[in-house]
Amino acid sequence: MSTTGATADPLAALGSLPGVADSVESVRKAVDRVYGHRIMRRRSNTVTGEAALRGSRGSAALSGADWALEEVRRRSDFSGDDEARVMGAALRLTAEAGQLLSIWRQSPLRVLARLHLVAAASNGDEVGRPRREGEPVDEPLIELPLPSAAEVNGRLEGLSELIIAGSSAPALVTAAVVHGELLALRPFTSHNGLVARAAERIVLIGSGLDPKSVCPAEVGHAELGRAAYLAALEGYVSGTPEGMAAWIAHCGKAVELGVRESTAVCEALQRGAA
Repeated sequence: MSTTGATADPLAALGSLPGVADSVESVRKAVDRVYGHRIMRRRSNTVTGEAALRGSRGSAALSGADWALEEVRRRSDFSGDDEARVMGAALRLTAEAGQLLSIWRQSPLRVLARLHLVAAASNGDEVGRPRREGEPVDEPLIELPLPSAAEVNGRLEGLSELIIAGSSAPALVTAAVVHGELLALRPFTSHNGLVARAAERIVLIGSGLDPKSVCPAEVGHAELGRAAYLAALEGYVSGTPEGMAAWIAHCGKAVELGVRESTAVCEALQRGAA
């Protein structure tokens, strides 16, 4: 996303793209419905815990570790094969995201570095910093052209400036841009998809749209499928108004599906079945 131009608030400008207002309104109504559920008044912590687990599972699925929910729930050791390590990284990121909310608006780049450090769980020199020119990127599921390290640094700085300056844009728009920009840039040598989805979660929570973190967009992204995810991302990368609007709408649908998931959890709790 270009952060230069005539408007002083490019994020807000995206909110005026055709169809985006409808997506924003649809998401707001869906979120309001689940927050109004009677179970949320008594057992919101339980719903939050389930949303975290299911969101982690969804994010890991998009990064190649598509495990059944009960398998994630059963496991205690995620240090085995590649899929297990991806799942472990997703779980760690979801837990860490809630600890970084107060830092995000002041220092988003610091938060992104921390997220990568948590995901990678390594002391390697490449961990917790943007990649340097010539360093390979392990992100096999995203095959878009890889921006140069110089472009990555410039666009990360621009994104950081937008977040720190604040915007009148709806939370969905900001979350979608943060998510899309990180996927497009792949600023780290690994775990970029997991980090991008964790950052989207931070924006949705910190903005006040989903303060209890019960609307796991990761669930929706996984349910919509990897092909649709990558097609929508291509729209974002194109930079066209239509492509950007389609990506924001895709992210909105993912949030709504996350809401549906947590509504089902609420219904199960109400019946005493979970």
